Amino acid sequence: MIRWRRKKGKAPNQSSHQYTLRETKLRLLLPENRRVRAAVTVVQIQTQNQSLLDLRCLLNIQLRTTMSMCVCLAYQATRLTVMKMMMMKGRHKMTTMMMMMYNPVKKIPDTHEITLQHGTKTVSALALDPSGARLVTGGYDYDVRFWDFAGMDQALQAFRSLQPCECHQIKSLQYSNTGDVILVVSGNAQAKVLDRDGFNVMECVKGDQYIVDMAKTKGHTAMLNSGCWHPKIKEEFMTCSNDGTVRTWDLSSEKKHKSVFKPRSFQGKKVIPTCCTYSRDGKLIAAGCQDGTIQIWDRNLSVHTKFHCRQAHIPGSDTSCLSFSYDGMTLASRGGDDTLKMWDIRNFRNPVNVATGLTNYFTMTDCCFSPDDKLLVTGTSVKKDEGNGKLVFFERASFQKVYEIEVTNASVVRCLWHPKLNQIMVGTGNGLSKVYYDPVKSHRGAKLCVVKSQRKERQAETLTQDYIITPHALPMFREARQRSTRKQLEKDRLDPKKSHKPEPPVSGPGRGGRVAAHGGTLSSFIVKNIALDKTDDSNPRQAILRHAKEASENPYWVAPAYTQTQPEPVFAEESEEDEEADKEPEWKKRKI
Repeated sequence: MIRWRRKKGKAPNQSSHQYTLRETKLRLLLPENRRVRAAVTVVQIQTQNQSLLDLRCLLNIQLRTTMSMCVCLAYQATRLTVMKMMMMKGRHKMTTMMMMMYNPVKKIPDTHEITLQHGTKTVSALALDPSGARLVTGGYDYDVRFWDFAGMDQALQAFRSLQPCECHQIKSLQYSNTGDVILVVSGNAQAKVLDRDGFNVMECVKGDQYIVDMAKTKGHTAMLNSGCWHPKIKEEFMTCSNDGTVRTWDLSSEKKHKSVFKPRSFQGKKVIPTCCTYSRDGKLIAAGCQDGTIQIWDRNLSVHTKFHCRQAHIPGSDTSCLSFSYDGMTLASRGGDDTLKMWDIRNFRNPVNVATGLTNYFTMTDCCFSPDDKLLVTGTSVKKDEGNGKLVFFERASFQKVYEIEVTNASVVRCLWHPKLNQIMVGTGNGLSKVYYDPVKSHRGAKLCVVKSQRKERQAETLTQDYIITPHALPMFREARQRSTRKQLEKDRLDPKKSHKPEPPVSGPGRGGRVAAHGGTLSSFIVKNIALDKTDDSNPRQAILRHAKEASENPYWVAPAYTQTQPEPVFAEESEEDEEADKEPEWKKRKI
């Protein structure tokens, strides 16, 4: 039993109220007949200058076991306190008290920040594993960088960088719910799955682009737009593509998709899904399309949509993000029409709240809920040298803008609020990735690396032998240069070869055994060629028959080979053509 009483000695007023919680003892019976004695300490509730301290009730629980262990638990007594004060003060005053107690701005961890340099181009993908130990960034420069908070120091350098999809922009990155693999969605038609160290685990198959019915193909046939993991089934993930399909895959079978969903327009035509996501329980699949529609299917029924809104956003604008709240009843959509809308799944015809004036130039601009489901966060885009990109916070209940952070002089594309770390990760259009945290409200993450001093480079001197690249260029291999040309000329005169004067050309008739060269005229050249002409006009047949007598008397090559098979030679008979050829004049006969 818990009893409340007003503290004696001070009258209550509007500016200050003090209550004490009378100490009580609570006995509980646990398994194995272990008794727990709980002593509830005094809790002081104080409201002064429109501020209310956090209400906490400390339960000191002493477990009487054989090991005599003592465990202390902290328990939030806010609801219990609010109920008691509502009974005593009235509903109107209690509403004011609740508004004072809940200040959403105080829960935003933005007092400190660190900046991770991914590159020079847009950071288009962010992913943080469930434990919050590693961060993965991807961008338009085709690179995927791995960051380890526990292993980094103040230098803030990535421990690994790779290009898993070659020359394709990275569209989306996400860790599985177990944190052992990463889904990589790029500009090509095949999604990849990497392990924690960046090694390839699986690559989806590409479909046949010549098949008209996309349900008959084994995979996507056009560029991918987005992808995500199933929140409950660790082997299943989903992708959407420009081929007009949303496909689910199984990690164990990469040769074919698991199921396919085909969004349709109001006229029944194919539309392109630009983003997709699972509900928190994994039973629903939502997709935002280029015609401004949001279509939701039951995961087990892939034919007809369970919910759909035909005019969610302006047709022709790319819906960049869909995000379910943690309670699973609210869906937030970030549109290319510069709006942020919140939808109730139970009544999906009209949006619950709409925020306008949020510039969006990227097809992957994020929106997400805070860990307590009280705030909704998104980023804004800016043109170059026209202002700073902002991270805007909206209260979920009233949808009023309660806070904003000016991040940098570039667009804010990706944003992620991790529930365990209570830290906000932001990807920008100038290649930076920022992490916002609070030393008191946040846990681990960026707090681990900022306290480590930067490692100093160790300078060591070593004696090594220099390599000789061109040994013949050394002075010992070079020929000595003559300092005086006069001495060199005197030496050359002593050499008979160098001092020998060449003979001049012969002019006129030849003499001394040397023949004069022919003239340079055309007539002399023709005369010389006529004298050297050795054209043979002899008959080759007669030249061969000169050896017929010797061959018949002393046969050596041909005749012995035919002595048994053809002892008497048989010659070809003359035909009429041969006779006519013999009658032709000599100048018509072909020369051999």
